[in-house]
Amino acid sequence: MRAPHPSPFQVLADWFRRHFSDPQVIVLTVFVVGIIAVVLLLGHMLMPVIASIVVAYLLEGFVALLVRRRWRRLIAVSVVFTLFLAFVVAVLVGVLPLVYRQVSDLVHQLPQMLAQGQQGLMALPERYPELVSVAQVDEAMSAMRRELVAYGQRLLSMSVSSIVGVITLLVYLILMPLLVFFFLKDKDLILGWFARYMPRHRGIAGTVWKDVDRQIANYVRGKFWEILIVWAVSFATFSAFGLNYAMLLALLVGLSVIIPYVGASVVTVPVVLIAWFQWGWSAPFVWLTAAYLIIQALDGNVLVPLLFSEVVDLHPVAIIVAILVFGGIWGFWGVFFAIPLATVVQAILSAWPRADEQDATQVPAGGTD
Repeated sequence: MRAPHPSPFQVLADWFRRHFSDPQVIVLTVFVVGIIAVVLLLGHMLMPVIASIVVAYLLEGFVALLVRRRWRRLIAVSVVFTLFLAFVVAVLVGVLPLVYRQVSDLVHQLPQMLAQGQQGLMALPERYPELVSVAQVDEAMSAMRRELVAYGQRLLSMSVSSIVGVITLLVYLILMPLLVFFFLKDKDLILGWFARYMPRHRGIAGTVWKDVDRQIANYVRGKFWEILIVWAVSFATFSAFGLNYAMLLALLVGLSVIIPYVGASVVTVPVVLIAWFQWGWSAPFVWLTAAYLIIQALDGNVLVPLLFSEVVDLHPVAIIVAILVFGGIWGFWGVFFAIPLATVVQAILSAWPRADEQDATQVPAGGTD
C-alpha cells in the first residue's frame, strides 16, 4: 500500500523547516528584509545619507592607502577629504557653467537642426516612394519638433529658484560633506556600534556582509574612475575633431557607463546626430564616429576588465534584469547599484545552506545502518 501524498501545507512546512531551521539563516533573512524595508520606506528621506555612504566608499580606498603607509587615520581622512572637496569645487565652477551654456545653445539650435534633418528626410520619398511618403515624413517631423522643443523648454526651466529646491540643495551641500567626513573618520566606531546590536548567530550574515562590502567598494571606486576616464578621453577626442557641444556630449558619454549595455547605445544617438548635423556625410563625420566607437570598444574590452577585476562575473541577462528591477524600485540609485545589488543576491544565494548540505550535517557520525 502506497503512502498517501503529503498535503500542500505539509510540503510547505517541510520546506520551511528544511531551509529556516538554522538560526543563522533566520538572522540573515531578518537582516535582508530589514534593509529592504528601510530603503523602501525611508529611502527618499535618507537620500543624503545614502549618497554620503557612496562617496565614503569612494574615498575609503585612498584613506586606506595612506593608513597602510603609516599615516594617522585622522590626517589621512583630512587630506583625502580636502582634495575631494577641491575636485568638487573645480567641477562645479569649471564644468557645470560650460555644460549649461552648451545645453542652452543646443536648445536654441534645435529648430535649425530639425529643419536640416527634414531636408534630409524629404529625400527619402523620392528615393523610396513605395516605403515612405511625404505625409509620413511631415507627420514624424512635426511630432519630433513638438517633443524636442517642449523637452528643451522644460530643461531650461529647471532651476533652484523654488524654496524647496534651495532647501534641498543646501541640505546636500552642508550635510553631505559632514556625513562623508564622519563616515570616514569614525568608520570603525560606527561599524562597531552596529556589531554590538547584532545577534550571536550571524556567521552567514557576516560572510555575506564581507563579500558585499568588498564588491560595493570595488564597484563604486571602479565606476568613478571609469566615468572620469571615459569623460576625459571623449572630451579630448571631440575637442580635437572640433565637434560642437564637446563638453556636454563627453559628459553624457561618461555618465552613460553607469548603465551597462543600454547607456552606450542610448548616448550614441546624440553624438552621431550632432556630428551629422555639423558635417553631414563627410570624412570628419566618418572619422569622428569611428573614434567614438573605438572609445566604446576600449571601455568595454580593456577598461572595464581592468577596473572591475574583483567584481563577481554576472551574465548580461542578469545585469539587464537587475537594472530593470532595481531601477524601477529605487530610480537612479537603483540603476547605479544594479550590479552590486545583483552580486548581493548572488552572495546570499551562495552562502545560503543547501538542503543536501544540511542533510549531510545531520547524518550521525557512525553513518547509516
